[in-house]
Amino acid sequence: MKPITLAITNARIWTADPRRKWAQALAVAGDRIAAVSTDEELAPLARQAIERMDARGRMVVPGFTDCHVHILEGGRRLHQLSLRDARSREEFIGRIRDYAARLPEGAWITGGDWDHERWGGELPRKDWIDPATPRHPVWINRLDGHMGLANSLALKLAGISRDTAEVRGGAIVRDESGEPVGLLKDNAMALLSRVIPPPGADDLDKALQAAMRHLAALGVTSVHHMGSWSDLEVFRRARAAGRLTTRIYAAVPLSDYERLHEEVRRKGRGDEWLRIGGLKGFADGSLGSRTAAFLEPFADEPNNRGLLVNPPEQLEGWIAGADRAGLHVMVHAIGDRGNRLLLDIYERVARRHGKRDRRFRIEHAQHVAAEDVRRFSRLGVIASMQPYHAIDDGRWAERAVGARRLRDCYRFRSLLDSRAVLAFGSDWYVAPASPLEGIYAAVTRRTLDGAHPEGWVPEEKITLEESLLAYTRSAAFAAFEEDLKGSIAAGKLADFVMLDPDLTRIAPEEIPSAKVKLTVTGGRVVHREEP
Repeated sequence: MKPITLAITNARIWTADPRRKWAQALAVAGDRIAAVSTDEELAPLARQAIERMDARGRMVVPGFTDCHVHILEGGRRLHQLSLRDARSREEFIGRIRDYAARLPEGAWITGGDWDHERWGGELPRKDWIDPATPRHPVWINRLDGHMGLANSLALKLAGISRDTAEVRGGAIVRDESGEPVGLLKDNAMALLSRVIPPPGADDLDKALQAAMRHLAALGVTSVHHMGSWSDLEVFRRARAAGRLTTRIYAAVPLSDYERLHEEVRRKGRGDEWLRIGGLKGFADGSLGSRTAAFLEPFADEPNNRGLLVNPPEQLEGWIAGADRAGLHVMVHAIGDRGNRLLLDIYERVARRHGKRDRRFRIEHAQHVAAEDVRRFSRLGVIASMQPYHAIDDGRWAERAVGARRLRDCYRFRSLLDSRAVLAFGSDWYVAPASPLEGIYAAVTRRTLDGAHPEGWVPEEKITLEESLLAYTRSAAFAAFEEDLKGSIAAGKLADFVMLDPDLTRIAPEEIPSAKVKLTVTGGRVVHREEP
């Protein structure tokens, strides 16, 4: 047996292991858990340990897995302009003006993550920000990443004018005369983003390190990253240099399934720190940008049922090709039409290719019609959801879909009751990366504005344990990693988190104030809060 490198005793260990849900002590040998037991039973191993910790009754849980992040953008956002909590037009403009004053002339202003619902729902336009940024091109995202605002200088650099043709699967928002107002949605956003100078390798390496420190402080030990091939190169540099402290399952674009198939054939799927094999695609847009695909029109835009980012026949072709190659498919769907379309495609592809353990995923699954809920379980489709979005969108979603359709929003309880697998994440940078905030959202469904103290669509609340499972054991299952992680059991990776206080002994509304005292990944302490 390897030497015991770490022993933790006097703990309240929630293991997520159905064979032994609670324990008092654990021992680590290298990067693996050597034993999980009572203090008394573990005492001989604890005495041998190189490092011993008295948990003083604190709660220990498996390391949290965030099933949906954009880790490099999250790391970059830690140091960029932030408009997420701007509460008025004046504050929005003022922050941009102040940020521009600190930059050299000609430097791009990006990031932002504004939320127009915070000031009543009026969308910003280029004429709001042009006077504040005459010498700086601006391209700032709405917080959902499905709509952006450009100033006149940025539009000029991108060659976007009244003569620019519309883009399939996107929209150029125009005024009554046909002039672009600066807002671009979904696929049209590429018209602008393609002219922004890309960050250098050093900047991306620094962004990854900043992101991993941030995630470790929140108790996140693994992520499922939704990104690009260039992102994968950043991760590979860090892995080769031994700098990874967060485990990464890196998905690349679904349209590139043939390239990924060849990459897996030649190089394999990676190791316990960096894995490939996943593909991320899109069915529709977002609720906040009014581009999610719905069966009925938006309540506040009666001529709009949203859009499909990719033609259904093209999406099905990619999914079929990826599935035939044995790759893991994950597709974004927000609206009930988008979710139904995707379930239909998954069902046809699975029937065509035969039974296997494919674990198709729907990323977000935010609005699901009642008749489609049980299809997740029946088809073995994982609902990869982000609970914080529920308490954010719940402030204004009724304006978008009307009161009757609210019952279809964020169906955590319904999906679990139908025996579907529910895996949680944050969608960071779009939302905060904190699993504790996500757990709070799933358990309470209290919206950020305080308007729903008993919960927004309260019948869809789930329990603390169900929420923890969605961030641990089910999250590991969602990446074919349940044999490696997701629970605290002998032989599994030594990824775990110490929390104070014990989440089972506090009121649900206190969950976000709990502290991550210790984060251990691969047997190594990657975050410690003293005392």
